[in-house]
Amino acid sequence: MPPEGWLRAGPGPRLATLRAPLVPVNGQPVNPSLLTAPLATSGHPLGGISVASMATATPGATPGGATVLDKAPERVRKPSPRYKVLLHNDPVNTMEYVVATLRQVVPSLSEQDAIAVMLETHNTGVGLVIVCDIEPAEFYCETLKAKGLTSTIEPES
Repeated sequence: MPPEGWLRAGPGPRLATLRAPLVPVNGQPVNPSLLTAPLATSGHPLGGISVASMATATPGATPGGATVLDKAPERVRKPSPRYKVLLHNDPVNTMEYVVATLRQVVPSLSEQDAIAVMLETHNTGVGLVIVCDIEPAEFYCETLKAKGLTSTIEPES
């Protein structure tokens, strides 16, 4: 007979029973004594249990009053779309002003990066400033426009 707090799951590994107040699983309060997970050797009271691997217990009609465990679906987070901030060439602003403005508006740009963007813009007509999420891209674009530079954003392809 297994020690108190242990369950034997057929020929598989022994499982430790969690004993704690009700915990929310899929938005429903569940008695953790119905939740089981392999005992980890990490020394943490919950062992190596992660929220994504928790199971919800469903009473079953199996012989001996066994409990059927349904694994909670794992949530996969889709990466947010990225956007390119583009700088367009203009005949008005000096190269020094463009470099200084780029460094002011986009603090992650080094002096060399700002010079490279300015030269790409000067030589090809358009230069890639940064690729980022939509909100910072809009902020950088609008701030560059407010300082007299021509800038647009477009989705990264």
